[in-house]
Amino acid sequence: MRSFEQSGLSMAKKLDFCYYSPDCAMQKKQKKNVVVLGGGTGTFTILTGLKKYPFNLTAIVAMSDNGGSSGVLRDELGVLPPGDVRQCLVALSRSDKLMRDLMSYRFENGGLKGLNFGNLLLSALEKVTGSFDDAVEKASEILRLDGRVVPATLDEVHLMAQVGTRTIRGEEKIQMTKLNGSLKRLWLEPAGRANPKALKAIHEADVIIIGPGNLYASLVPNLLVRGIPEAIKKSKAKKIFVCSLMTKVEHTRNFSVADYTTTIEKYLGSPVDIVIYNNKKPSEELLKRYARVNDTPTSWDDLPKGRTLIGANLHVKHFYTNNKIGTPSRESSLVRHDPAKLAEIVADLLGAKKVSH
Repeated sequence: MRSFEQSGLSMAKKLDFCYYSPDCAMQKKQKKNVVVLGGGTGTFTILTGLKKYPFNLTAIVAMSDNGGSSGVLRDELGVLPPGDVRQCLVALSRSDKLMRDLMSYRFENGGLKGLNFGNLLLSALEKVTGSFDDAVEKASEILRLDGRVVPATLDEVHLMAQVGTRTIRGEEKIQMTKLNGSLKRLWLEPAGRANPKALKAIHEADVIIIGPGNLYASLVPNLLVRGIPEAIKKSKAKKIFVCSLMTKVEHTRNFSVADYTTTIEKYLGSPVDIVIYNNKKPSEELLKRYARVNDTPTSWDDLPKGRTLIGANLHVKHFYTNNKIGTPSRESSLVRHDPAKLAEIVADLLGAKKVSH
């Protein structure tokens, strides 16, 4: 099903997940604490696969989104952005399909046109409970979660970028700004303080997974929160980076796996242990669609040195999108990671077997 550049049956031993315990076999029977950092579709994808294994899952979610439905609710209600949190809640939910579909439902007309029901629910819960943290906990109870969803910060933050001599405010505008070779600095305003629950999850983690996801919109914002990169650096957990399948012409033009890894490590302030990357090109049909906007597959010709590298065919077989098929949408990419393949790689590293239902 896949080929590993540096893997094999002895991978778990090489990575030493037992921490020299006198009873390693006993430890392997216990659930591992797996923390996933990100936001958006990429985090939804990997959580969907990982929840089928016996892990204690925690998703730490970026809180700088100010576009789409989340942006409208931030502006009009003064709430924290619910969109990425809502996607993670749906990914980990054990509720029936109707409830999950309801949380993802987007109104198509009237005064609520473009707004998402799940986002409205989280914002209403925040108003009722007085805390977005409490709102997420209540929504987790309603959706019967296999795991936890934790906002990276509970402060109202905005993503900022210095691009050449310009200062760009807000994730939505930054997404549309050409950063290649011109990005001088990226920060949060105000500087967000880490959610204590996020720090606790990182401290207790056996594995910390960064990605997959949009580099500057979903992944780096988590690492800009004060306290999170420091906690990851101190953590004894193995750090895994899941590299993007495609480049983004405005931000990561011609990026290789090494370029993505170097950027993540710059904001993390320390190296990762393992890099998981795709080593199979998408179909010609999909490449033509991406060529219309000048996005290309991430190159694996240049790989980072000194890391455990796991290369595999990570594409989902059948692409899907909520938008009309045409040129790829910025909200819904046509090339996606396969949840099952990603989860199986992580499970192999941890010696875990899929839970039968």
